Amino acid sequence: MSDTEGNAPAERRTRARPGRNGKLGLGPLPELVGYNLRKAQVAVFQSFQNAVAPHDITPGQFGVLIMIHENEGLSQSDLGAAVGIDRSTMVAVIDRLESRGLVVRAPSPNDRRSYALKLSDEGEKLLGDLVPRIKAHDQGMMKDLSPAEQAQLIDLLRKVARAG
Repeated sequence: MSDTEGNAPAERRTRARPGRNGKLGLGPLPELVGYNLRKAQVAVFQSFQNAVAPHDITPGQFGVLIMIHENEGLSQSDLGAAVGIDRSTMVAVIDRLESRGLVVRAPSPNDRRSYALKLSDEGEKLLGDLVPRIKAHDQGMMKDLSPAEQAQLIDLLRKVARAG
């Protein structure tokens, strides 16, 4: 039968259709911590990307820049352990930041097998621009919560993270 005879093309027939009330069924998902954390994470990451779009920085790279700024001379291994990134991924992150002129690797004064990390002048300048943008983004994400609720949310997220 052709489409003009009242049948939808095969590709349209196989698509998922909303439930009877016009919404997709979610089953137990709305009550699950992971589902709600993931939805919140997607919203936060999208807002973050909008806030820092001209600078091409990911949330992970921002965290790495902050850690290096706050702990100049930190080794890649210690940095990876602190932010929960495996060694090979950490090398790739530092390679990218170094190629952009944001991070400098110097021989470690304590261990000749590792590097001491520091921000370049350009990295410091970028961080100075990013921090206010990201603080504003963070405040925007929390705008519907009272200060007490904001503190409670942070505390609860820390408890969930510790449980893992």
